[in-house]
Amino acid sequence: MSSLRYERPADPAAAVAVVHENPGAVFLAGGTNLVDHLKLGVATPELLVDVSHLPLDTVAESADGGIRVGANVRNSDLAAHPFVRRNYPMLSRALLSGASPQLRNTATTGGNLLQRTRCSYFRDVTTPCNKREPGTGCSAIGGYTRYHAILGASEHCVATHPSDMAVALLALDAEVLVLGPDGERAIAVEDFYRLPGGTPERDTVLERDDLVVGVRIPASQSSLSTYRKVRDRASYAFALVSVAAEMTVADGTITGCRLAFGGVAHRPWRAHRAEAALLGQQPSGEVFAAAAEAELAGASPLDGNAYKIPLLRRTVVATLRELDERRERGESA
Repeated sequence: MSSLRYERPADPAAAVAVVHENPGAVFLAGGTNLVDHLKLGVATPELLVDVSHLPLDTVAESADGGIRVGANVRNSDLAAHPFVRRNYPMLSRALLSGASPQLRNTATTGGNLLQRTRCSYFRDVTTPCNKREPGTGCSAIGGYTRYHAILGASEHCVATHPSDMAVALLALDAEVLVLGPDGERAIAVEDFYRLPGGTPERDTVLERDDLVVGVRIPASQSSLSTYRKVRDRASYAFALVSVAAEMTVADGTITGCRLAFGGVAHRPWRAHRAEAALLGQQPSGEVFAAAAEAELAGASPLDGNAYKIPLLRRTVVATLRELDERRERGESA
């Protein structure tokens, strides 16, 4: 059993200072991911800096029609928030599909963003893993790859990012609010996560002593959005593929669209090629399929996960068709 020290700073700035001054320190919030890693031996910090009590637990509407969500807002509270359900239904649905009620009651917004891959090799300390121990190799390459990446992977890592919430936030053009030793800054979700490249041990652009203090979401661009998750079982499972989608149609033509995918890359994947292929088109199953193909043109499947290509294609079509059918029925959420 490893010994651990524990501190409970009085405010966010003090928490950042403690981690900055202690190289072996990590932040602890809900603990639904970190505690697992402590048990498995994946994480071996010397000091836990508890930030779960800090006053970062509010959802505040902004003057421009968006919201600011504190890092300690629980997933269950955010999913049930009336403003979120009304204006960001894809976010509420992503959160509700993300875990069991017990976990959602504990997991925080900041912790959800920072959860690490569920790759079985990463979680098994008896196997080589570049993400866990840089330079040791990737056991997934040539191994069991049913759940692994088809987009943006490298020879060093083919793991996928597990968060459902982050996929929705990416499609919503949200920003992560970060407090570091030099003050607070905002990072677009699209810039927040990294592809593995040669340094897969780094999931995000954060420095070790950066603390996520919140998320800022701009006003929704469309009244119709959704999140669709395909998984091995209806609950308590991570995505094989998922799609967050928002679409605006005017005079029979797609005038706005935002798409993001989960379960297919080292980070939540913004489908810019698919979005470009949709703009200016009349909504139809053929147009939706062509947009999916445009995004999947760069896919590099492994022996065990080629099924994700047709599965993602079908999921994109089904998701966009659902939005278009709801539009035709005059639905607004």
